[in-house]
Amino acid sequence: MPKFDRELIPVAPDLSFEVPLWRQRYAIAGLDEAGRGAWAGPVAAAAVILPKDEKVKSRLAGVRDSKQLKPAERTRLAEIIRAETTCATGMSSNIEIDELGILAATRLAMMRALAALTLKPDHLLLDALFLPDESLPQTALIKGDQRSLSIAAASILAKTSRDTWMTSAALEYPVYGFDRHKGYGTLYHQQMLSNFGPCPLHRRSFLPIRLIMNKNPGVLTPG
Repeated sequence: MPKFDRELIPVAPDLSFEVPLWRQRYAIAGLDEAGRGAWAGPVAAAAVILPKDEKVKSRLAGVRDSKQLKPAERTRLAEIIRAETTCATGMSSNIEIDELGILAATRLAMMRALAALTLKPDHLLLDALFLPDESLPQTALIKGDQRSLSIAAASILAKTSRDTWMTSAALEYPVYGFDRHKGYGTLYHQQMLSNFGPCPLHRRSFLPIRLIMNKNPGVLTPG
């Protein structure tokens, strides 16, 4: 596979991919996910259809790959995105991740986000991923969340919706600190897993969780 040219990445996500499709009267949905690498909780996805108006770029100023934003800024931008676009989110549970595998579960979350849209798109823009069970035309973009405004907006909604879910989960399983790390493998999370073992939200098919279970098979799971 040829090396990706990073000079193709603009200073901020723009409408380079959306505008040519708008001119063909297509409604474009950008899709992205959050939580693929976490050890616990669901994987989340979002689908965002921008209005066919190039001025939306200024109204969504600051929208970019969610990983480049602080939590408060993501939350602020998520509210603007919901007000300015047609959007929806979907999730796949940790149980579905264990049963299907993370890639298939991620695609399932994306399909659920698409199904929840109130407007049916004509073309999909995705961050380096295809949906084989979706018949709509699709464009998979390497570093799509840094190049396409639609995908960047979806990345923010996916991240904020999942973070909210994990913060709520922390109330049910407080010892793990899900509100702090959102299920990712931080040192604190590792220590709590070592002390208490996995809870029902952990992805038992993931190697770190399997290793902890094998090392401490008798550890009780906190309720």
